[in-house]
Amino acid sequence: MSPTKQRIQSRPPAAKLDVVIEGYLAYLAEVSRKAHGTVRDVRCTLKKLSQQMAQEHAGTPLWKLRLEDYIHWLNQQRASGRSGASLCKYLSHARGLLDYAWRSGKSDRNVLDGFALQDELQRRPPAALSEAEAARLVQACAAKTALQRRERAIILLLYGCGLRTDELRRLRLEDVERERQELLIWHGKGDRQRVVPIPQGVFTELLAYLGERGGKRGPLFKGARGRPLPSAQVCEVVRKAAEAAQLERRVTPKSLRHSYATHLMNQGVDLAIIASLMGHRSPAETGVYLHVLGERPRQAVDALQVEALTIPGSQGERGKQP
Repeated sequence: MSPTKQRIQSRPPAAKLDVVIEGYLAYLAEVSRKAHGTVRDVRCTLKKLSQQMAQEHAGTPLWKLRLEDYIHWLNQQRASGRSGASLCKYLSHARGLLDYAWRSGKSDRNVLDGFALQDELQRRPPAALSEAEAARLVQACAAKTALQRRERAIILLLYGCGLRTDELRRLRLEDVERERQELLIWHGKGDRQRVVPIPQGVFTELLAYLGERGGKRGPLFKGARGRPLPSAQVCEVVRKAAEAAQLERRVTPKSLRHSYATHLMNQGVDLAIIASLMGHRSPAETGVYLHVLGERPRQAVDALQVEALTIPGSQGERGKQP
């Protein structure tokens, strides 16, 4: 049995939290249709928050705490070295729970409603590979055996189509539209659906993999007992490829998705198109990739012939004395 499979099988089930918190997590999964990874992330945050607040405010549920208590908690997290992005994420998770508790009648207000952090103004650019690093990664993926060709196809789809890990796992053979050379994503984040064009080079290798894979239905990448490939195994494929490419940085499936969007932005693709390809709710979500433009926005603005549009006598001429 592989070490990855042993870790998956030995992983204990998640411990139950307060009944209200469990209700909120069930609401996220079943009503809001949040991705499994998102719900797991929220559970992790609320578990840590509950444990810390239980030590400092024993017997007081999270939705009965004061704003000052949460500010103190956030300051502790900042002092322990948590990044601004992590603090904003923790705040969002806690705010969501308090809003759920308020709407459920457990409290008379959400003390975090309208509260924001300055850290939100200091967002770091997403961790993306350079185009040269991405090329090295793909080139390092061997294709001599059937297993190697499958792992290469995984890397190509993650980077060449900007897929999330769960989207890749849930792809089925029938989701590959061969005539139109597209992928049909039925279960994106927030249960949003989209169509993603497959680059020609990726499509050629994908067709070769499909020929070996055989069949007309079932997971595109099968794990044990014909089930979709586990997330941990997808991460392991990416890790091994990065190691073979001798990339010094840590590379994850999310890094490849960030690289996809960053490289499209760098090629001048419209923001709205990238948002559509990524499965974002709006182009505003895609704004985190604008850092790659560098000085181009300033150069574009400076190129405007604003002087030619100035109304005579509206500015400089007003100050002139006759």
